[in-house]
Amino acid sequence: MKKKLVSVLLSAAMVTAMLAGCGGGSDEAQQGAAAASGEKQTVALRMWGAEEDQALLQTLIDSFTEEYSDVADITVELGVESESTAKDTVLTDATAAADVYAFASDQLPDLVNAGALQSVDALDEALQAYTGKGVADIESANSADSVEAATFNDTLYAFPMTADNGYFLYYDSTVLSEEDVASWDTMLAKADEAGKKVAMTLASGWYNASFFYSAGFTTSLNEDGSTAMDWNGEADYSGVEVTQAMLNIASSPAFMPAADGDISNQIASGQLCAAVSGTWDAAAAQQAFGDGYAATKLPTFTVAGDQVQQASVSGYKLVGVNAHSENAGWAALLADWITNENAQQQRFEERQIGPSNLAVLESDEVQSNVALAALAAQNEFGVVQFAGQNYWDPAATFGQIIAQGELSADDTAGIQAALDTLVEGATAPIN
Repeated sequence: MKKKLVSVLLSAAMVTAMLAGCGGGSDEAQQGAAAASGEKQTVALRMWGAEEDQALLQTLIDSFTEEYSDVADITVELGVESESTAKDTVLTDATAAADVYAFASDQLPDLVNAGALQSVDALDEALQAYTGKGVADIESANSADSVEAATFNDTLYAFPMTADNGYFLYYDSTVLSEEDVASWDTMLAKADEAGKKVAMTLASGWYNASFFYSAGFTTSLNEDGSTAMDWNGEADYSGVEVTQAMLNIASSPAFMPAADGDISNQIASGQLCAAVSGTWDAAAAQQAFGDGYAATKLPTFTVAGDQVQQASVSGYKLVGVNAHSENAGWAALLADWITNENAQQQRFEERQIGPSNLAVLESDEVQSNVALAALAAQNEFGVVQFAGQNYWDPAATFGQIIAQGELSADDTAGIQAALDTLVEGATAPIN
C-alpha cells in the first residue's frame, strides 16, 4: 500500500505540475526513479498559518511526518501568515508562496482567478491512495455552507477548516432578557433604561452588509474581479428604506458604533450590555458579563414598518494547495491532515475554534458552547459574501456616514445619493 501511495503521489504531483505550468518535471522524474528502486522519497513542503495557530499546526505537522515516515523523509517549514492577509501575500508572487496555506473564504475567487489554487478534484487520486476518501467524502464530512464557501464555478478548490468566522449577539442576561434581545427596538430601549449601550461595527462592509442582505440585496463578483451590487435599488425593500432602518438604530442614545476590531475593548469597559461580534470576543464577553454571559442570533430590525430578521456574513477558514507546488500530491495530504476530523476536534479543544466537520460540530462539547451555539443559530440566516477589492473602502465610508449621523432618516434624496456613491465606488472596474 505504501509503495502504491508513493507512485500515486508522484503521478498526481506530475499532473498538477503540468496543469499549473510550473517546471517541476525533472525533480518529479528523479523522485519517481527513487520510488521505483525502493528508496524513501525526500519531500520538502512549506506551509503558512496564522500566528495564533502555530503551536497547534506544529503538533499536526509532527504527527503528519510521523505517519508517512516509512515511505518518505518529509520536512515541513512552517511560516506565519494571517488568513486575513493570505491572498495579498500569495498574489504578490504565487510561485514563491507556500505549498499549503490557510485563508479566509471570501478570498477564494481572487485566488482561483489568479491561478494560485490547485483544485481538490485534481488532487483526488493522491488523497484516495492513502486516506481512502476523495472529493465527495470531503464534501460530505463538512457542513454544506462551508463546502459552498470552498467551491468556485462548481469545483472544490480548498479544504474547509473552520466554520466560525461569523458574527452574532453577545448579551448580559442580568440586564436583558431573551425577549428583549429578539429585536433591535426593544433591546435598545431596555439598554437605555439600564444606562447601558449596545455596540456594533458599522464602518465595515463585512458588518453593515448584514442589513442589506436581510432585505434581499446582493453582492457578487464579475468575471474581471469587480463587484456587482444593487443596494441603491429595490429588492424586498428599497435601499433607502434599509438605510433609514440603520439610521434609526444608530441614532438611539443606547447605540455605540464601535470601531472595527475594538469590540473587545468596549465589552471590557463595562459600558455594554450587548454587542455584535464573533467567537474571538467570547473570553471578553464571558469575563465582563459574568453570570449573565449569554449569546444568541442577531435581532430583528424595523424596515418600512416590518420586522426583518438580521442576516450576517458567514465566514470560513479554508486551506488550499498552491497550484505552483512541485509536491502537490504531498501538499494535498498535508492540507487534508490539518483539516480532517481529528485536527478539527483538536482545534476546538485547544482553541475553542468552531468546526466545519459535521461529526465535531454535532458533538456535545461543541453544542454546549455558548458562543458556537449562537453562531450555529445565526448561520441559518448567514450569507457567503463575495466582493471585489473596490468594495471595501466605499462600504466602510458608507457605514461611517451612518455611524456619525451625517444623514437624516427623513432625507430620502440624501440617502439615495449616498447609496449611489457607494455603488459607483464599490462596482468600479479593477485597474
